[in-house]
Amino acid sequence: LYSIDQGAGSIPTSSFSVTGSTVKYAIMAIDGSYEGKLSPDGNSITGTWTQGNHPLPLNLKRATPGTEWAIPEAPARPKPMPPDANPVAEVATIKPSKPDQKGKGFIFDGHRFKTINTSLLDLLTFAYGVQQRQVIGGPPWSSSDKYDLEMQPDIEGMPNDKQLKSMLQKLLPERVKLQFHHEQKELPVYALLVAKSGQKMTKSQGDPNGLPGLFFRGLGVLSVQNATMTDFAGLMQSAVLDRPVVNQTALPGRYDFLLKWTPDESQFGGMGIKVPPPSNAADAPPNLFTAVQDELGLKFDATKASVDVLVIDHLEKPSAN
Repeated sequence: LYSIDQGAGSIPTSSFSVTGSTVKYAIMAIDGSYEGKLSPDGNSITGTWTQGNHPLPLNLKRATPGTEWAIPEAPARPKPMPPDANPVAEVATIKPSKPDQKGKGFIFDGHRFKTINTSLLDLLTFAYGVQQRQVIGGPPWSSSDKYDLEMQPDIEGMPNDKQLKSMLQKLLPERVKLQFHHEQKELPVYALLVAKSGQKMTKSQGDPNGLPGLFFRGLGVLSVQNATMTDFAGLMQSAVLDRPVVNQTALPGRYDFLLKWTPDESQFGGMGIKVPPPSNAADAPPNLFTAVQDELGLKFDATKASVDVLVIDHLEKPSAN
């Protein structure tokens, strides 16, 4: 698939088949699939495109010299920042979010990182890779007041995940006078493990030193590209589950997968979202714990473990830009 108006380059299909006149393909990265009937002359396909739960008619015609267009050039991959670079935020702004802003977002666009509608607690959990329960002692406004942040590194190139979080760790003491110390505390956690079936995910062909892509395409629809198991565990603990998640899979490398489940009211608190009652539809996806095992070959075990916690000693509201 090529997006001719969004500059996204090519998006690979995850499966493709032709059986008789029936044509099927799926694109895991965007949770999309297509099924159609090939005409006897092979010049058209009449079918349906389905993305999530939204089917739409999509009919295809073989291109002719008069209707075809050139396949767009893939955008140039951003040059990575040297792995030994130690960047700081050359330009950074923190301003209150719009009062009616919904949801939250963490976005990296080329050389600029920004967050939308995030609290100081959200920034802390992202910067230090912890769950909200692992941050103790912050003032009430640190979880209720919402801000938009933008920062740009002082070194050319795209930072990796570690460099990006390091920049934020340096910025917070400057802008919010953050002071804290570490302690160990026993907390309820979920241990992420490989299920008896063995893992079922696809090894990523992406840059092993690049940033992972983890995107929710709706509640209970998670598209993951080029992510480690630590990346996955970190997202689940910060956005979905109500306790820390400890990666105990021992799986090396990075993976691509699509995870679909029916969330319940205990989930997505980290994103400030109230989950509607579960669907009773016969084709509704299973709950998270079943889906992780059936679709990924992993499992979450509820247990207790000693984990690192951040104890806030001092925190102030962001200084004016």
